Amino acid sequence: MNYTLRQLRVFLAVAETGGFSRAADAVGLTQSAVSRGVAELEEALGVRLLDRTTREVVLTHAGQALAPALERLLGQLDDTLEDTRQLGEHYRGRVVIAGAPTISARLMPMYVAACAEQYPEIRLTIRDSVQADGLEQIRAGGVDFGVLIDPLVHDGLTIEPLVTDPFCFVCRRDHPLAQEESVPWSALHGMRLVLLDLASGSRPLIDRVFGRHGVVPQVVQELGHSASVFGMVEAGIGASVLPTYSLPLPAASPLVWRPLVPCEERRIVMVRREDRSLSPAAEAVWELVRALTAKAGRPAVAPA
Repeated sequence: MNYTLRQLRVFLAVAETGGFSRAADAVGLTQSAVSRGVAELEEALGVRLLDRTTREVVLTHAGQALAPALERLLGQLDDTLEDTRQLGEHYRGRVVIAGAPTISARLMPMYVAACAEQYPEIRLTIRDSVQADGLEQIRAGGVDFGVLIDPLVHDGLTIEPLVTDPFCFVCRRDHPLAQEESVPWSALHGMRLVLLDLASGSRPLIDRVFGRHGVVPQVVQELGHSASVFGMVEAGIGASVLPTYSLPLPAASPLVWRPLVPCEERRIVMVRREDRSLSPAAEAVWELVRALTAKAGRPAVAPA
């Protein structure tokens, strides 16, 4: 049996108005289109629904049986579709975002607070993990999207830039370079450094910058979190290169940071699966993250 929703609505309009001309006005079609729609429905059902004369249109017995049932069913369909539309507008549900540690510390609190105020019926959950784990969760569909460092490989991912984050030099106050206003990358050649490990999104970028500037440091420790790096630097194990979002430095510590020149940056991006659309709630949070990050801009921290 082959019939369309449009044919059903046309028949119901004729039954309710008692004529093709009035039905055409009600549904916004021509009279010939209404007549054709009813004829196609009758052919699909194999039964006559209307008796037509030059002066009136009368429902047949089959038409009389179909009209009230159809009115009820189409009304239920309209109610269901309206409920679905309102669900999208009200942005209910749970949204899960993956974030790298430094991003989670600096940006995620802003997102969570703004979401709670603007969309109180959305439950926003943050998955705080290293870059590699965040990308794996996105590809596996375990999170709606991520706010991460721009991955080197974009295959199967939709990427939207948010903000750039410069790298900086971190050392103890008694380090020979601590009194400089800025530190050239070339000064790091052969230096003992404590760096983030390769599971982070920043380390591959830092290694690339070293390569561009011909720098071969002596990497003495590799750690997963900037807080651990701070501890090693404070203990005198070595200096470090970190993204500015890792700041501020621990309170009352003997550490300082200096800009590295020329300026080299990492790019913070929103990431989601290319082949998966976001739910209305996740789409609302995606737009919220974009607007908030653009307004906040780069981290504002003065060298200490």
